[in-house]
This record gives sequence, C-alpha cells and structure tokens, in this order.
Amino acid sequence: MLLIAAITSITLIISAVVMFVSSILAKKTIMDREKASPFECGFDPKGSARLPFSLRFFLIAIIFLIFDVEITLILPIAPILSMSNIYSWAFTSVFFLIILLVGLYHEWNQGALEWAE
Repeated sequence: MLLIAAITSITLIISAVVMFVSSILAKKTIMDREKASPFECGFDPKGSARLPFSLRFFLIAIIFLIFDVEITLILPIAPILSMSNIYSWAFTSVFFLIILLVGLYHEWNQGALEWAE
C-alpha cells in the first residue's frame, strides 16, 4: 500500500513539474483580435448569426446519412448468407433492398436529388 502511495505521489509531482516548466517556456504572443476570437470556419464571429441557410445542404446531408447507415447494414449480408439458413436471410435481404430502392425512387421522384433547378 505504501508503494502505491509513493508511485502516485511521484507521478503527480512529475506531472506538476512538467506542466509548470511548459507554461514557463511557452512562447507568449501579443493578444490580437484574430487570435483571441474562436475559429468559425471563415465566418465573422462578431456578425449576425441569423444568416439564411440553404435547405438543400441540409437535405443532402440527411440523405447521405440515411444511405450511409443503410450501406453499413448491407455489408454484413454476404457473410451471414454463407453461414446460416440461406432462404430466410435471402428473403430478408431482398426485402431490405426493395425498401431501399423504393425510398431512393421516392426521393428522386420528389426532386430531392436534383441539385440545380
């Protein structure tokens, strides 16, 4: 028990010394407005936050997310078919793919996949 306490205290002391030395040796720069403000992907953080947002970007992101999750569900189908009852899994896989294709056709028919009008 005494050994564990000694190792713990040595570890804490070494960590504190390293943090203290790094804060002393760190290069200090003059604080200016650009470095003091958070990075906002090129947008001015002091400006208005209520800029109009294109709904197309949001729809494309949601469609990508849905199809990405469906691809991760499709990938394990081949190993499962080779290891188990092929008829029940084949029916389930075909049914899943039909639902996927019907959803894709519906999005295409509604014009969600057309970027330029």
